[in-house]
Amino acid sequence: MSYNTNDQRQKTLAWHETLELHELVAFQSIGLMKLKDAIGKVKEKELKELYRQTIRDLEANLNELMAFYKMAPRSEVDERRLDPVFYAGDLLAFAKTSVRNYAIAITETATPQLRNVFSKHLQKAIECHARVFNYMYKHGYYPSYDFEKLLANDVTLARKALSMKY
Repeated sequence: MSYNTNDQRQKTLAWHETLELHELVAFQSIGLMKLKDAIGKVKEKELKELYRQTIRDLEANLNELMAFYKMAPRSEVDERRLDPVFYAGDLLAFAKTSVRNYAIAITETATPQLRNVFSKHLQKAIECHARVFNYMYKHGYYPSYDFEKLLANDVTLARKALSMKY
């Protein structure tokens, strides 16, 4: 489907797709930072090349995704300390992934005792996610109710990840 150049859809991202963009940029930025930090510790040649290729792929992804931010509401980049933001964001992504992984695992479980354990772990992962989210929200690291600040934080995080040397 092609759009007329005056079509609003061509100029502005929809809210739901902007939220997905936010999730992907935040997740990949944190992953990129972790890979760039870890690559120096990888000694095996083939594995190191896998790291390099993954870093190049994530950099390309982020550069491509960042182009869409001009189509979403945003403000100028807010300079702030990134260390607690990075670590809290990493913990939040871990908690979110744990929730997803346990939810999927439960649907694959036939043994009632294992399902009960997975369910207990899922509840703990949900509670962990809530604790980390509340911490980030309280400290202004995840302004989930201020869409403009949320997207500006993504830009800051992605730029930091892209600028890291490895």
